Amino acid sequence: MQVVSRIKTDKAVSDTDYVGVVSALVGRARNAMREFAAADQARVDDAVTALAWSLYKPAHAERLARRAVESTGLGRIDSKILKNQRKTFGTLRDLLRVKTVGIIEELPERGLVKYAKPVGVVVAVTPSTNPSATPVNKAMFAIKGRNAIIIVPSPAGHDVTTETVDLMRAELKKIGLPPDLVQIPDIRPSKALTAELMHQADLVVVTGSQSNVRAAYRSGTPAIGVGMGNVPVIIDESAALGDAAEKIRVSKTFDNATSCSSENAVVIVDSVYDDAIAALKRAGGYLVDPARKSVVEKMLWRDGKLNRAIIARDAPVVADNLGLDSAARSAQFFMVEETGIGPDHPLSGEKLSLVLTVYRAKDFDDACRIVQGILNYEGRGHSCGIHTQNMAHATRLAETTDVVRVLVNQAHTMGNGGSFDNGLNFTLSMGCGTWGGNSISENLNYRNFINITYLVKTIPPDEPSEEALFGKYWERYGK
Repeated sequence: MQVVSRIKTDKAVSDTDYVGVVSALVGRARNAMREFAAADQARVDDAVTALAWSLYKPAHAERLARRAVESTGLGRIDSKILKNQRKTFGTLRDLLRVKTVGIIEELPERGLVKYAKPVGVVVAVTPSTNPSATPVNKAMFAIKGRNAIIIVPSPAGHDVTTETVDLMRAELKKIGLPPDLVQIPDIRPSKALTAELMHQADLVVVTGSQSNVRAAYRSGTPAIGVGMGNVPVIIDESAALGDAAEKIRVSKTFDNATSCSSENAVVIVDSVYDDAIAALKRAGGYLVDPARKSVVEKMLWRDGKLNRAIIARDAPVVADNLGLDSAARSAQFFMVEETGIGPDHPLSGEKLSLVLTVYRAKDFDDACRIVQGILNYEGRGHSCGIHTQNMAHATRLAETTDVVRVLVNQAHTMGNGGSFDNGLNFTLSMGCGTWGGNSISENLNYRNFINITYLVKTIPPDEPSEEALFGKYWERYGK
């Protein structure tokens, strides 16, 4: 692998030194943007494709996936390979289909012409669960808008993210573009470094801990954060139970449930409860004895925090840590029945593990109530799902639930961040709207990385009469 030079800072850096280090990074980023400013759409798309290939290339996707699991202890190699490639490929598909240079839309009937412009230097905070896929995903969005980006990795994923950035830089250099369009600090991540980067950036984008999201919003720099996941899915009386169970298995076990889109609870209506549990067992689920529920809670959380010996671990490791019987070691995920929601019922929250909470609902209306209750506790605004053949149920769930995404008959992890068989754009960062304390209520995408200039021309006057606007109101209520 060719490593393209980055700023080298081998000495320990005090808080007062961060200003200079960050100024140097941002200065290099702005210089790279000036070189890139005249790029036409074809050249920009070359750059985006170069970033995609740097990770999609099979040897790179596999090596970085393996290193990610080895260094962080989180997730599965096969899942991370798939994520490195599938998310990158899907994002490239989306980006090559849109314009971000020059005129991107003309509306002659309104006298408007829209021009895309860069937002500037982007600072992107990325999580340890996706130390390669998320940095590349955000870099592709940023470069599509002719911006430069500085990646701030999680401490746990620092080395893997550094190699990922080196690969992106090498690919940019190969096609004659400035490598400093993508950078990573050559010092270990710290709160002080991240705070200074946020301060000097033009846009901050955060995927990961909610503390980082809140810090971004406090930074004084325009910021985009994502909310907490805690996905509940409904199985109603019309669901194809075998299909639903298999999709839940595929989604729940992907990367050992590290995704914010992984199912954390399944809500089953009473009339099919026993049959649905049987289908989930056939798909690889293990139903934990209710008498062991308190043990599971005690082992999953230590001192109020999720137990790192269990989160994102393989099923046999989870079974052993939960003290389950030998039959559980051959299971793929673990179901625990619950009735309560909220702080006194931690199983109603996000678990980042192969543990799936199960609720029994009296009917569909009760299922909707349970779903909203779960989301009100954790994950409000993020997403939920439903397995059904009754599209009226899907419609009602979407109309009455405070979430950005409602997935119907899908493996949630595979579809929530975009899929080849749904219309959501590919991303690794899901906005949750104001429900989740976020500034966007959509999947993060290229539009979040461009400014738009409006050329405004005159048009024939469009000024209705008072009667046209107030007439019906006057008829009903008087003047």
